[in-house]
Parts: sequence; C-alpha cells; structure tokens
Amino acid sequence: MATKPDVTTLARSISAHAPYDGSFDLRLPNVHAIKVSRPSTRATHTIQNPSVCIVAQGAKSVMIGDDVYPYEAGQVAVYSVDIPVAAQVTRATPTDPYLTLKIDLDPRKITSLAKRAFPNGLPQARESRPLYIGDADAQMIDAATRLIMLMDRPANADLIAPLVIEEILIRLLVGPMGPRIAQMGVADSNFHRVAKAVSWLRENFDQSADVKQLARLVNMSQSAFHRQFRAVTSMSPLQFQKALRLQEARRLMLTSMLDASAAGRRVGYISASQFSREYGRFFGNAPTKDIHRLREEGHAGAEAPP
Repeated sequence: MATKPDVTTLARSISAHAPYDGSFDLRLPNVHAIKVSRPSTRATHTIQNPSVCIVAQGAKSVMIGDDVYPYEAGQVAVYSVDIPVAAQVTRATPTDPYLTLKIDLDPRKITSLAKRAFPNGLPQARESRPLYIGDADAQMIDAATRLIMLMDRPANADLIAPLVIEEILIRLLVGPMGPRIAQMGVADSNFHRVAKAVSWLRENFDQSADVKQLARLVNMSQSAFHRQFRAVTSMSPLQFQKALRLQEARRLMLTSMLDASAAGRRVGYISASQFSREYGRFFGNAPTKDIHRLREEGHAGAEAPP
C-alpha cells in the first residue's frame, strides 16, 4: 500500500485562512477554505456544486441517495454534478479540525484541459457517479499547498494561482479518476445530458417533473434517461426533485419565517399533509419541530457546504 503524503503543511495553510468554523472565499474566485471543529451530531443537508475537495485533516461521510461515501485526510473528492447531499463530519476536534480546500469546477475548463490531457481522444469512462473519491498523491498535495500560500501574495495570486488550479485539474485528469472527470466537459455525452436535466430541475423545482418531457428535453428515450439519471445522480428524477423542494422549503422557513403550509406551497406541494409527511421522512422531524431545533442550535440560514 502506498504511503499517504504528508498533509501537515496544507492543513496549517488552510487553517490560517479559516479563522473559525465555516466556508471562506479566498482571493481567487471559486476557491474556498473550509473548517469544522467538531463532529456533526446530525447530517447537514445542502446542494453540492461540481467541485474538487482536497482534505487536509479530519474525515467526513456524505450520503447521496442511498449511497454513502466516506473520505478523510489525504484524499480528494470530486463532485461531478449539482447534487443534494446529506453530510456529516465524522472526525474533528478544536485542536485538529476538519480542513478542506474546495475548488469549484467549470465544465468548460474541464473541456479545455481534457483536450490537452488526452490529445488522441478521451478514454472510455467505465461508469458515471455523482462523487468520485481517491487518494491524493504528493504532487497533488504540493500543488494544493502552493495554491493556498499564493493567497497571501495578491499579485502572485492573480497571475499564478489560475495556473496552479490548472495543474491540479490536469493531475486529476491524468490520474485514475481522469476518464470519468473528463466526461463532465463532453457536450454530447450521457453525463452532459443528465447535467442539463439537473439544471432544469434546479431552476424549476416547484413545477411538476414529467420524466417523459425531461427525456425529450435532453434527446433521450424515457427508459435510457431514467437509467442514466440514476447512474449519474444515484437518484431518480422524482427523488432528486423532492430533495430540492424539501431543502428549499427548509431554507424558506429558516430565512423568510414562512410557516410549513406556506413553505410547502412555495416549493410546489399542493397537499400540506403530504409536505409534512415527506419533510419528516427526509429530515427526521416534522417541519415545526425541525425548524425550532435548528433555531435553538443557531442555524439562521442555509447550511454550509461540505
């Protein structure tokens, strides 16, 4: 078994840019330092955007649909599509917090870099999943550390940091996860078609999701679309929409002080009892009790990303 690279310097650098728990935007757009000082007592529900997360300290477990993905220090997690997740930090203390460098992904950048990484054509991807996890090698950790350190030097950050991000992405593309990550930028791939349907669902979550219409939108047969959507997201289109609706309803109750009935209607539920029932199954408590608990625990708005 290969020895994991030393992540001590990377952890120290991330911690310097995350003075307390939360997600911090760094100087370069779409680059974030994340810190959590205690294990989660309950899952955090959020919509995770396509991104690369390089873990420097601690451990986390993410549930997508019925699948559970654990990852820890010295590993890299690549989220390939906008996806509702339930996440828990499983290893963290105030002295050794969970620390992650997160880089948001742009499919257009993946397309450009994949052409350079695979000049003779993209290799065939064996599978599509919403989350890929692998070990980060010493070169990946070194690049992530250099990227964080550049944030303390504004001129260098603006000029050199984008090149370091490209280095990180190229290292991912030429590594074991590369063929699957490269599919994110292929315009006519099944992955790209599912991503288009995901975008429609995110923008229209309060409307009825007709699988036949979604399949027609992305130019696929209904059976092929349903199969590919589940392969990419680990959920059916209706399960995906339900997660979007319930997370948005929760956010509305927390931030806009809507009651359960109003929030349910706002996200597309006609029946208040159905909304309450599905909310309870999803979050583990009826809406009123859940929101009361969140407010007591100090959650004033949407939950932080993984």
